[in-house]
Amino acid sequence: MPADTVAPPAPTDHRFPCGTCGSDLRFDPGSGDLVCDHCGNHQDIGSRASPFVTLSEQDFAAAVNAQLPAAEVEETRVSQCPSCGAQVEFDADLHATECPFCATPVVTTTGTHRHIKPRGLLPFGLEESQARDAMKDWLGQLWFAPNGLQQYARKGRRMDGIYVPYWTFDAQTQSAYSGQRGDDYYVNRTVMRDGKRQTVRVRKTRWSPARGRVARFFDDVLVLASTSLPKQYTDGLEPWDLSAMEPYQPDYLAGFRAEGYQVTLTDGFEQARVHMDAMILRDVKFDIGGDRQQVSDVQTQVSDVTFKHILLPVWLAAYKYKGQTYRFVVNGRTGRVQGERPYSAWKIALATILGLVVALTVGYLYATNS
Repeated sequence: MPADTVAPPAPTDHRFPCGTCGSDLRFDPGSGDLVCDHCGNHQDIGSRASPFVTLSEQDFAAAVNAQLPAAEVEETRVSQCPSCGAQVEFDADLHATECPFCATPVVTTTGTHRHIKPRGLLPFGLEESQARDAMKDWLGQLWFAPNGLQQYARKGRRMDGIYVPYWTFDAQTQSAYSGQRGDDYYVNRTVMRDGKRQTVRVRKTRWSPARGRVARFFDDVLVLASTSLPKQYTDGLEPWDLSAMEPYQPDYLAGFRAEGYQVTLTDGFEQARVHMDAMILRDVKFDIGGDRQQVSDVQTQVSDVTFKHILLPVWLAAYKYKGQTYRFVVNGRTGRVQGERPYSAWKIALATILGLVVALTVGYLYATNS
């Protein structure tokens, strides 16, 4: 039975009442504290990790065989979007909202998501206003975007702060390979060109058998554990400074949402292996050497596989405009922006007409001055 189905404790509700007025606290990216918007009270979030402390790994085989300690698994209340399938943790007092990933209206239910607890996270470093400014600047560079969409994005509702789930994998690999090494050499040949004999150098390759072994330790191979956003968007938010991760504390989620992972641990490791195999192939070619390489077989043994479930901060905006959903994501640490690139038909037509006018004008001036 996979670890995702281990029977966990009862669903957990994360509530953070203000010690002064009782209102809900939220994590403030600017100060790094819990802040009460009602009375202004600041509350320290508690101990943070030393820069010399690394997050502990979890055993992959134990998780796959459902042998993780019960304390490593939890159940949270989530709302599941009927359109994109996202499972987002919600406030128990909230009964209706929009899906932050696709702007579809969602009525919250008592659905739950059983999952391996996050081991660490990168706290938000940007306020919503900073993320919105970054998105505005990005939209401003898209000249062909519809004006109505740009105005709607500027005046629309607040962006959602979402902690997006990822897996990281560590593994030791030993690979035996066979192939061929190609060493280039040149010979002179006489050819006829324009009725004249000329000597040219022709490249040839001398191939010889090659065998050997390479080893590599992979550290924190990052795999997106969500299917709610196109992978090219989340890949475009990289790099992430994983060395700055903090041990998981629910306090960092105060005022934000966390998405439950949809990519299982085993599927995540299969994706990690694609990355590992590509790196191993590069190592093999380097080890073969020469000018060219042909790799016929690689046999890799993988050992000491460990993993972490982590959360990374993303500011997200999903706007429905003329029946079409446009999504924009902002790295909650660096402000890097990715998203749909909508196009305005009339702007493209105008640019085409202007281009033709310029071309005709240049052609006319050239003809009259010739």
